[in-house]
Amino acid sequence: MTPFGERIRLLRRQRGVTQREMAEALGVSNAYLSALEHGRRGRPTWDMLQRIIGYLNVIWDDAEELERLAELSHPRVAIDTGGLSPAATRLANRLAETVDSLKPDDVERLLAVLEEAAARGTRKGARIR
Repeated sequence: MTPFGERIRLLRRQRGVTQREMAEALGVSNAYLSALEHGRRGRPTWDMLQRIIGYLNVIWDDAEELERLAELSHPRVAIDTGGLSPAATRLANRLAETVDSLKPDDVERLLAVLEEAAARGTRKGARIR
């Protein structure tokens, strides 16, 4: 499941709406919405994201958070480390080969370090495809 999928599922359930009802209101199939919630579909288009935000009736900060989560919710990520240091390439490869076996607390610790680095503005170089 992606962070975006987890959040829309939570918001949908808080509002007492079934997946089928939401899919019908958005004009998409129930299978599409299920795949979006479970991370089997990539991030939604901007138009679909706006329809979801409107349907769930989220405003301001919550809408921005959904947009941010959608950006962070690509279920299949490729990292281009061309031009970066050997250590950066090693990090990307090590993460790719071990992410499925990390314990939840390890994931949280690594994520905290990366979020802290991003907040310091050290984010540059690697591109996600």
